[in-house]
Amino acid sequence: MNAQLSARLRYLRLSGMVDALPGRLAQAEAAPLPHLDFLELLVDDELARRADRLFARRLKQAGITTQKTLADFEWTFNPKIPKAKIAELAAARFVDTHAGVLLIGPPGVGKSHIATAIAIGAIRAGRRALVRSTFDLAADFAQAEATGTRRDLVQQLTRVDLLVLEDFGMKKLGGNAAEDLSEVFVRRHETASTLITTNRPTQDWGVFLGDVPAATAILDRFLAHTTIVQMTGKSYRLRQRASPSDD
Repeated sequence: MNAQLSARLRYLRLSGMVDALPGRLAQAEAAPLPHLDFLELLVDDELARRADRLFARRLKQAGITTQKTLADFEWTFNPKIPKAKIAELAAARFVDTHAGVLLIGPPGVGKSHIATAIAIGAIRAGRRALVRSTFDLAADFAQAEATGTRRDLVQQLTRVDLLVLEDFGMKKLGGNAAEDLSEVFVRRHETASTLITTNRPTQDWGVFLGDVPAATAILDRFLAHTTIVQMTGKSYRLRQRASPSDD
């Protein structure tokens, strides 16, 4: 390929075309293409490259380091988990209506896997997501308070289309965590979607938050427009620990 043409395309930030052009030229030589068809293919290549980069960037921004999909979820291990209902949630239409999702069930049944898959589905649908454990989010608030960046953190949490809070209730939170989480839910109520994973019944949330009024405020807003998914079954992690190691 002409070096000057390559440089010009890169200057125009059309690196997808640069990478695709040799293959498209070979394709056109093997089976002649009308000029407009050839150009359309190159434009499609550029758009695909940009979509891939945007997807990768939003995965990183979401804090997703390992892609988990519904396709690689072992549905047969816990057949009572509602596959069709979860597949509908992974299409991310609930994000358009600012609805919530609650995945509730015992440890090890795959709540984190499902939550990540739903977040990835939202990203593929063009939405922004953020996945955090509730304990880490409480630590984020404590650090933001100490560094004077709390306002920036609140804005970030308010603007993201889908906020995934994992392990809600796994550890008892201290400090101002209850007030901080309550503020997040107040600001996101009816303006953005929140997904929570928990192994604790909602009536216990006041205990783990250490603030019953704050827990009541969170529940009042969150459960008003939320799909609740009960995930029952055996623990994947316990099965893996029980499996003999490879020698």
